[in-house]
Amino acid sequence: MWEIRVKHEGLHAYRTVRGATQQEAETKSRLQIEAWDARWARLVEREVARQERLKKRSWADKQSDIDRRAKEHALELTKDAEAAINGLRELLSSASVRPRSFDWESLKDTSKFEKPEPSVPKPEVFPAEPLISEPQFVALPFTATIKLVDWILPGARERKLTAAKIEEERRKRDAQQRFAQAHSAWGRKVKEITERNQTSVANNEKAQAAWLLERQTFAETRSLFNSGIDDLKQEYFNRVPEALIRYWTEVLSKSEYPDSFPRDQVVSFDPESGMLVVDYELPPQRSIPNTKQVKYISNRQEFQEVPISDTEFKRLYDEVLYQICLRTLYELFRADDVNVIKNIVFNGWVQAIDKATGANTHPCIMTVQANKAEFLALNLNQIDLKACFRSLKGISGSKLIDFSPVRPVLSLNREDPRFVGSYNVVESLNDKTNLAAMDWLDFENLIRELFEKEFSKDGGEVKITQASRDGGVDAIAFDPDPLRGGKIVIQAKRYTNTVGVAAVRDLFGTVHNEGATKGILVTTSDYGPDAYEFAKGKPLTLLTGSELLYLLGKHGYQAKIDLKEAKKLLGEI
Repeated sequence: MWEIRVKHEGLHAYRTVRGATQQEAETKSRLQIEAWDARWARLVEREVARQERLKKRSWADKQSDIDRRAKEHALELTKDAEAAINGLRELLSSASVRPRSFDWESLKDTSKFEKPEPSVPKPEVFPAEPLISEPQFVALPFTATIKLVDWILPGARERKLTAAKIEEERRKRDAQQRFAQAHSAWGRKVKEITERNQTSVANNEKAQAAWLLERQTFAETRSLFNSGIDDLKQEYFNRVPEALIRYWTEVLSKSEYPDSFPRDQVVSFDPESGMLVVDYELPPQRSIPNTKQVKYISNRQEFQEVPISDTEFKRLYDEVLYQICLRTLYELFRADDVNVIKNIVFNGWVQAIDKATGANTHPCIMTVQANKAEFLALNLNQIDLKACFRSLKGISGSKLIDFSPVRPVLSLNREDPRFVGSYNVVESLNDKTNLAAMDWLDFENLIRELFEKEFSKDGGEVKITQASRDGGVDAIAFDPDPLRGGKIVIQAKRYTNTVGVAAVRDLFGTVHNEGATKGILVTTSDYGPDAYEFAKGKPLTLLTGSELLYLLGKHGYQAKIDLKEAKKLLGEI
């Protein structure tokens, strides 16, 4: 699963978004951020409108009028605070009124492609072409002024006529030159405009192509995401394990809580036992609102928040956490349309501060296992939260707000790569089968099978690990019992000699390394005094050969342990 952590500073909201692929996680993150942005925009718009109304007030307004409006706003804030606290007290009841069937369509991306299409640029207009007939390009005629004397003096008249003709020709040349210059400038301008228009058109075509590609990519991505939801739905109803996990993760993500609550849960499921384990991140104290009233202090012109009492806050915090636990169980059981869940283990974790050391800590403070049929028979609208939790054999401190750590009923990694397939051995046993002379791999599978029968009545299971013969983990049991359960390491020693303290020390170290709650060492022989002495006071159980035969007989099987015979068969003597 891909994980992306998203947050919104304005709303003080944060969430870990998960997806089967990077693209799915990114799409879900985008949709979440868009929803937050829309909600924040509405809040900002409302506050801006209020501020605008205040700005429009005249400075001549009486102080009493200003106080009245401030007190009205304080009353609105008080109603919001009361609604927030009442909403927390109704977390469980509000879940029961929602539609039973899961809305698969709500998982799909219905967003629109909002980016506007590039507008077609308006072409730049060409200037008018200069015409030779325009007045500024027409040469004005020049007429010589002939006086009487010009007629008398020889050649005077002819000289004036010639000069007039020359002047007229000059004027014509000047006019033609002005026209040529103007037309040339016009041509350059037309060329420049043409180039700019062509560039603008080319840029628009590129922008249009990029926009079309982006829109197509958006549509294809949305279609792929939505078809993935359809595939998830089909796989869920086909009971594909990975799809079941993703479905329950989506169910929990759709559960509505205040934005300040962490929305981080890890879900694991064992199809064989029908056991669903939820490690749930509970809200810390700072996420719980504690304001019951907002007052306006007129002489200081400020708003003052009035908190609920410490006693009431502690009671509210416990109520919220119990409701989250029961609501999570209810929503998951109710959403089990394919009926694969038999039991759910809820482990509630919280970010807290260790009061003794002041260090940050992350304890599990509540854990419970619930059976589906028994839980759905409860009337959640009439229960006492804590009493209901206790009746389910839930484990927690007397006050959740004290953050007293408890051991999870079950918090398992069932995807351990060391787990391998197993086979049955016990049915082939008879009173002549010497367990001490068995093939060592058959013996490990026998121990796995025997303890599986021992734990199965409570919904437990046992998985065998890769064969290594190195004294490591031979099998791991998962016991859901709230008192004695958890992860149990099992080592099988098909020995013909007494087991020494070294093997017990190794087991104790393995229990710590595995994060297990208990270790069991099973042998076909016996243990030395030093082994028993070391095991005292530790979460270790040492089973001898005689106790192993007793367990077999308890489940209706017979075998024997003959160490001398085994030594001969194994060539040890």
